[in-house]
Amino acid sequence: MGRGATDMKLPKTKYARSGTTHIAYQVVGTGPFDFVMVPGFVSNLDVQWEEPGFNHLLARFGSFSRLIMFDKRGTGLSDHVDPHDLPDLETRMDDVRAVMDAAGSKRAALLGGCEGGSMAMLFAATYPERTRALVLYGAYAHFDGSILPPLSAYLEHVKKHWGSGGGVADYAPSAAGNTRFCEWFARLERLGASPAAAVELFKMNASIDVREIVPSIRVPTLVLHRREDVRVKVASGRDLSARVHGAKYVELEGRDHLPWVGQVDQLVDEIQAFLTGMRPTSEADRVLATILIARPSLPEAQANDHGPNASLKLLRNIANDAIKRCAGQSIKADGIEIAARFDGPARALRCAFSLVDTAKAQGISLSAGVHTGEIELVDGIESGAVIYVTGRIAALARPGEVLASRVVSDLLPGTGIAFSESAGAAIDGVPQSLAVLVAHRTGDGVARANVVSDVGCLSAREKEVLALVADGLSNAAIGERLSVSPYTVKRHVGNILLKLNLPNRVAAASLAAKQSGHV
Repeated sequence: MGRGATDMKLPKTKYARSGTTHIAYQVVGTGPFDFVMVPGFVSNLDVQWEEPGFNHLLARFGSFSRLIMFDKRGTGLSDHVDPHDLPDLETRMDDVRAVMDAAGSKRAALLGGCEGGSMAMLFAATYPERTRALVLYGAYAHFDGSILPPLSAYLEHVKKHWGSGGGVADYAPSAAGNTRFCEWFARLERLGASPAAAVELFKMNASIDVREIVPSIRVPTLVLHRREDVRVKVASGRDLSARVHGAKYVELEGRDHLPWVGQVDQLVDEIQAFLTGMRPTSEADRVLATILIARPSLPEAQANDHGPNASLKLLRNIANDAIKRCAGQSIKADGIEIAARFDGPARALRCAFSLVDTAKAQGISLSAGVHTGEIELVDGIESGAVIYVTGRIAALARPGEVLASRVVSDLLPGTGIAFSESAGAAIDGVPQSLAVLVAHRTGDGVARANVVSDVGCLSAREKEVLALVADGLSNAAIGERLSVSPYTVKRHVGNILLKLNLPNRVAAASLAAKQSGHV
């Protein structure tokens, strides 16, 4: 079945009331956040569990979220409607809200594929306070020119072959030779919608155009598209990602349009990493790090006299030099962002100041964000929520400004770096404890914030670990003494060094000896 998949018991089907219409829905998983799966063309909540690939997709989603699924009105187990009087997108968007209410979900991430993407986008733009994040797969903003094959040819195919499984090649060519899959797909079509309803649904979808709505989306958004998607042109995914403010775009290999066919785990890994900040793997090494993300304040105006490409090359050279001087490591970033990780917040902030100053001298205005937390390292690639949060902090910074999380400010005694309150103090979707502050060098004339300079900033467990470090015990010996793993001890030691701004265990042991009355 693949990573993270388990056989799941068929969940109970319940009904939400949207006006006078009953919308069928199911809930699986007990993850820390709600994830609403908005279906595409047609669906059937019960039939989908009969297909192993679909089962695996749902099991993966349910492993890290509380997954909420439903059948749109007029399809599957929901109330049928007159095929010639189908609801518009706004009515279907209200159905999403009704399902969330019935499932007890106040705020959720949304996944919309193909037609479902339009519904999800409309919901995110209309109800941002109820949308944690938005994931779009194989979606489009404008039907015309996005869908293959042409409308007239596909309608003729539906009229003649609906319910036979003959449409598999139009959605999942890699499964077209699989007799079992084709039989299941035929059953899904028949129990998803009648032939007349399927024709009218497709005609209605042909009128979809949410291009005017897309720029209003202001929630974290991930756009996924398979490069050779046989149903929705990849150009539509690229166009969509360009229209959504701050969207992350990931292009995957493959031709299948159906998300549960082909490289399912690759697709889910991207979604899980985006929504949780972590990629599923047993080989990840979690380390404490400080992340710096910097970006041109006005990208469209940052081209120097030699053009935008020369300006970008210059910015990269400036960044590489500054990161190297401050003992940091560059990490992969999207577009023209500069991203790096450091083993301490002081180095990250000094690098940020250097970047801003040097870029300014070259006519490039930068803004930057800095945050500290655990990252995952898999084959040398960094991931984790700390990177996402740092990006959000950087997005709040004004031109020439360096913002840092309160976590960073609490870890910097005696470094010559001061902090003052920021106008945009809250980051949507993260704890209030991560409110941001403006970072300054003390030479900028700002009084340093009060910071804890002794072991009083440590937790009770960290004080225990520090005392044992002072006794000369190894991580393994400390773990045995405290009945925890050596890895947990390593993490505690890392936190201690970072909080006390100490270079190594020897310095920590020395401090513990001097302040033994506090440990």
